[in-house]
Amino acid sequence: MKRASSLSFPKQRRLTRATEYERVKRDGLVRRGKLLMLSAAGVDNSGLSRVGFITSRRLGSAVARNRVRRRLREIVRRHQHDLRQDFWIVLVAKREASKASYRALEDEWLRLASRASILL
Repeated sequence: MKRASSLSFPKQRRLTRATEYERVKRDGLVRRGKLLMLSAAGVDNSGLSRVGFITSRRLGSAVARNRVRRRLREIVRRHQHDLRQDFWIVLVAKREASKASYRALEDEWLRLASRASILL
């Protein structure tokens, strides 16, 4: 059984700087779905994969944006041990994501991640 600390999703596992998002946008490959857009860029010797989330105002109110962001963070946290190393990933939520269920978001994430070849 995995230790509880290995199940967390600390801030070090997230993209936080604008330059990091720009690098993924510039160098990464893009996979588009109905609810999400996934960009992934290989970064040599970066260690564990890092993920950033974008939820624009087009999604709706702050409550709706935060709900989508929390759901996406939880989905990635649950599947973080399935991700290949040395990747930076950006998930952009589309407008339909605010109305989607957790399960629909998770299915879309798994489909896009496998199409981008970032899963083990």
